[in-house]
Amino acid sequence: MSKIACVVTSMFEDVEYTKPVDEFKSEGHEVTTIEWEAGKEVTGKQGDATVKIDASIDDVKPEDFDALLIPGGFSPDQLRGDEKFVKFAKYFMDEKKPVFAICHGPQLLITAKSLEGRKATGFKSIAVDMEYAGVDFEDTEVVVCGNQLVTSRNPDDIPAFNRESLKLLK
Repeated sequence: MSKIACVVTSMFEDVEYTKPVDEFKSEGHEVTTIEWEAGKEVTGKQGDATVKIDASIDDVKPEDFDALLIPGGFSPDQLRGDEKFVKFAKYFMDEKKPVFAICHGPQLLITAKSLEGRKATGFKSIAVDMEYAGVDFEDTEVVVCGNQLVTSRNPDDIPAFNRESLKLLK
């Protein structure tokens, strides 16, 4: 089973964390939450989910994980302001390891300069940002690029996002 790194901080979109993580765990995968401070609790923007952080970004190495999950909401925008998270995400893209980014999740990948020439989707408000980053943007529920990158637009797309993410983990 895969070890999945999940980079997340407060104001994540609740179900874009809880539903994929529940699916991954139900299939036997291990998910490690990563933020600035291990042991801290972060809360989703809807207030429905609270997540205890497993590890600090300072204490993890991307090579110890098989895949990366980036939930949406305001979390990815906060994380991309820190070069440690940018380099962490870039590693997965460069090494062709599976990356699952939903809604605003691709913002972290934009800052990592890892989306140029790829097909992807994301929340409608970041479509132009993705196009400027060189993305072949598709307004569809899920886009799988290069048998590596899975992106979706919003919470309504979670069933398709989970389905395609789990396919890549097999």
